[in-house]
Amino acid sequence: MAVPGSAVADAYARLAEVFPALVVTELAAGEETPRGGAWVAADALAEGDGGSALDAFLAWDESQILRDYEQRARPDVVASFGLHRYAWPACLLITVPWFLHRRVPRYPVTHVSFDRTAAGLAVGRMAVRPDTFACLPDDPAASLPGARVVADEEALRAEVRTAVAEHLEPVLTGFGPRMRRRGRALWGMATDEIVESLRYVGQLLGEEERALRELELLLPGATRPYVGAAGFRRVSGPEGGPTHTRDRISCCMFYTLRPEDICATCPRTCGGPKAVTRELAKAS
Repeated sequence: MAVPGSAVADAYARLAEVFPALVVTELAAGEETPRGGAWVAADALAEGDGGSALDAFLAWDESQILRDYEQRARPDVVASFGLHRYAWPACLLITVPWFLHRRVPRYPVTHVSFDRTAAGLAVGRMAVRPDTFACLPDDPAASLPGARVVADEEALRAEVRTAVAEHLEPVLTGFGPRMRRRGRALWGMATDEIVESLRYVGQLLGEEERALRELELLLPGATRPYVGAAGFRRVSGPEGGPTHTRDRISCCMFYTLRPEDICATCPRTCGGPKAVTRELAKAS
C-alpha cells in the first residue's frame, strides 16, 4: 500500500465510502481547530461546567428528545445521550485506522472538533489534527514523521486502548457532573462505544467476523480503565440463522423515555454479566 500524506488519511477515506453519515477531515499544518458556530472542540466539552460549550452541546440533545419523544428527559439522561453521540464517532477516529491499516493515531482533546449539525450527515463531521501514530515494524509508514514503532500486535492493541483513554478521559470528566454515573460506570460506557461503533463499521465493510475477533482481543476484560469485555456470544437470529450479540456493560437510558422499548442487550434485563451489572448499579 502506498504511504499517503497522512498515515491515516486512507482509513478515513474508506470510512467515508461505507459510512457517509460521518466525515473526518484532517487539518493542514497551521490550520486552526474549528470552534464556534456549529463546531464544538473536544477540549471545550472537557471543561464541563467550567465553560458554556457543554451547555450548548446538550441543548441540542434536549431539543431532539423533546421533538422526537414529546417529553422532557432527566438532565442525566440528556447528558448520557450527548456523551454517546460524541464518544461513538470519536472512538472510530482511532479504531478504524487500526482495523484497516494497523495504525493507531493519538488525538489529545485539543486536536479534535465535532459538528453534528452538518447538512445531510446523520452523525456529523469531525476535524482532526494529525499528531503521532503507532504502527508495526513492517509498515511502510514506519519511516514517516511522528511514527512510533511497536513490537507486535498485542503492543498495538495496547496503543489503541491508551489512545482512546487519552482522548475520552477528559471528556468523561467534563460530562461526569451532569450524570448520575461516575467512575467505573462511565468507563463501562466507553467500552460499549468502542465495541459497538467498530462492530457497526465492520459490518459495513463486510468484515464483521474479523471485527468481532479483533474486538475480543482488544477488550478481553481486565484492561483498565475499561470495564468488562467485548464479550460476544453466538445466538439464533430473527430468521433462525446464527448471529452474534453481547450484553452491554452500561445502560443507554432509553428506557427512561420508552419503558416498553428496553433494548435487548440492556444490562438491566438480559441474562448477561450480573456481577458487572450490580457493580455498575452501585456506581450509578
